[in-house]
Amino acid sequence: MPPKKKISIIALDPRAGESYKSDVAGLFGDVADISVFSMLDGSATGVLERADLFVASTDAYGSPEELMRHIPIDSQTMAVEVSFRWRELRKLKELPAGSRVLFVNMTQTMAREAIAQLEQFGITQIHWIPFYPGAAEVPDAQIAVTPDEVRYVPPGIETVIDLGQRVCTSGMMIEIALRLGLETVLESPAFQRYAQEVATSNYSFDQMFARSIRLESQFHILMESLEDGVVGVNEKGEIFACSRRAEEMTRVSASLVQGRRCEEAFPYIPFVQCMQSRQTLPAKAMKLGGVNLSVEVVPVIRQNACIGAFALLQRFNDVEARQNELRSQLFHKGHCAKYRFSDVVGQSASICKTKETLGRMALSESPVLLIGETGTGKELFAHAVHQASRRAEGPFVAINVAAFPENLLESELFGYEEGAFTGAKKGGRPGLFELAHQGTLFLDEVEGMSPALQIKLLRTLQEREVMRVGGNRIIHVDVRIVAATNEALERKVREGSFRRDLYYRLSTLPVLIPPLTERGDDMFLLTDHFRRELGGRFRLTEPVKDFFRHHPWPGNIRELRNAVEYFIYTGHSDITMEDLPPTLFLSDSPSLHPAAFPPSPDQEPSGAFQFILTQLYAASETGASMGRDTLLKQAREAYLPLSQREIRDTLANMAAQGLVRISRGRGGSRLTPKGRALVENGQS
Repeated sequence: MPPKKKISIIALDPRAGESYKSDVAGLFGDVADISVFSMLDGSATGVLERADLFVASTDAYGSPEELMRHIPIDSQTMAVEVSFRWRELRKLKELPAGSRVLFVNMTQTMAREAIAQLEQFGITQIHWIPFYPGAAEVPDAQIAVTPDEVRYVPPGIETVIDLGQRVCTSGMMIEIALRLGLETVLESPAFQRYAQEVATSNYSFDQMFARSIRLESQFHILMESLEDGVVGVNEKGEIFACSRRAEEMTRVSASLVQGRRCEEAFPYIPFVQCMQSRQTLPAKAMKLGGVNLSVEVVPVIRQNACIGAFALLQRFNDVEARQNELRSQLFHKGHCAKYRFSDVVGQSASICKTKETLGRMALSESPVLLIGETGTGKELFAHAVHQASRRAEGPFVAINVAAFPENLLESELFGYEEGAFTGAKKGGRPGLFELAHQGTLFLDEVEGMSPALQIKLLRTLQEREVMRVGGNRIIHVDVRIVAATNEALERKVREGSFRRDLYYRLSTLPVLIPPLTERGDDMFLLTDHFRRELGGRFRLTEPVKDFFRHHPWPGNIRELRNAVEYFIYTGHSDITMEDLPPTLFLSDSPSLHPAAFPPSPDQEPSGAFQFILTQLYAASETGASMGRDTLLKQAREAYLPLSQREIRDTLANMAAQGLVRISRGRGGSRLTPKGRALVENGQS
């Protein structure tokens, strides 16, 4: 800790000197020793002891020349500056306008100076009269104001207001700090309070100074909190800032380079080039002390003048580490469940039963197996199970097993140690089991796991421990498993492609997620939900609703959402059969998929073949033909998902067999006698 500074205060009156000492000690008492000398008690006579700073009142010796005879040669000196506290001035503001008021002080000069100062502060509504010991006469007045000089107030005054000793100004405290290199005192809460309490006529200056102090403090905090190293120079190229990180990178002490020319302290940083070009110099690689650094230099332009520059220094390793950390944070950001059972839209008996069953199962710690077709919302239910469980505050980690090749899936699930394989990250990486500790791990499409990984997963579930790839350390994990499959795992078990023991371990609590076709009018609740979510405005006509009820929905809720989004872009407020997306007529359901080819002799006729043959026969009864558009419209009304192409291909094949004659243009198609005979003979 540096030695304390020595401050000597010189005053005319010892009481005033002690008051000044109290003010100075309140701010500088921890970093300076303060002494008081007075002319009236004789302590200020002779040559005083050396001090770092002498602070003298103007009435102590009478002249600056007299002061210099009593202090050591080459001593720092400054004058005492006094003021009043705002709270005392507020009392004077309340005095009735036009009142005759004595200001009582030790000397006439001091009284007149104080009156002038009070008038500067706006106490001008009264008539001031200076009074002091030895005054020729006592003026006519009923009020007296005095700075702790009540003993000099003449008798007969009805009201006496004692303001107390005048206090040192905040400007005087600032000068003391600057002269002694104690600027940190000015950043203290004590100084901020002092400056607010003491009245000053330099309000604007004080505000600017306070703002400067705040900005400097904020700049220092910002500079030290940055991960990058920062070096700053002023318009003369002199260094005024060097952060702690810059010290570490450059191995240079900030205190040694402060004020030095930039080309002397940091010859490898192109400050001069940056300031001359007034352009940012992009990050450039350089090696310093065996460490690879990236250095960028940015000019500071103020009112079209370059007033300095900053260099931003980064270690390459730090940049890489920070990027990895951010990626990790982004990765971890998704490790939380987003949905609850209340987010499941539907009121059908099947979905309500599913929600109730899973709600009870969520309270268990046993694995849950969600079985359902694609697009039924298995992952949404997995989120909801976690949210309703005792692990709701823990992480929720999801992975699609089928999306990873075997070698990558193993490292994703179980993690790896440094050097486990080519490209392995330095320090290794935890697996999803570790990240899901005390939470839930959702394994989607679990049927896609290879036999080798099935064995490792089984051991993890049994022993509740993992070993990273390339490691030899056992890591305990506390994870609940929720798995999902869109295939019948029993069949895969019978085929031998899925381990029976793992199947029974995962299917402790199996639940079937109902497909959309078993959820009744839930599809219309879901339609409204998606319409609001996507910001659409439309309504379904009754034929479309009937079509929805009969459609097989192989893509389930996902397919329904796609249809809703398609409706939004039709531009129609009423959705008719003509507005249905063509994909709804390309169903993968074997029972409804129309074959474009006629049946072979040993096969039953396809739905498309039968439908078109029947429609053309009905038209032929009236002697009419029928075009493809009419056939397509009638197919939709019959809830038969046919496309234009399927109708065209079926007609072409029927024509090739001599069953149909196709006219060019808008003539349509007619059955040939062979085609009519096929219908009449009952072979269709």
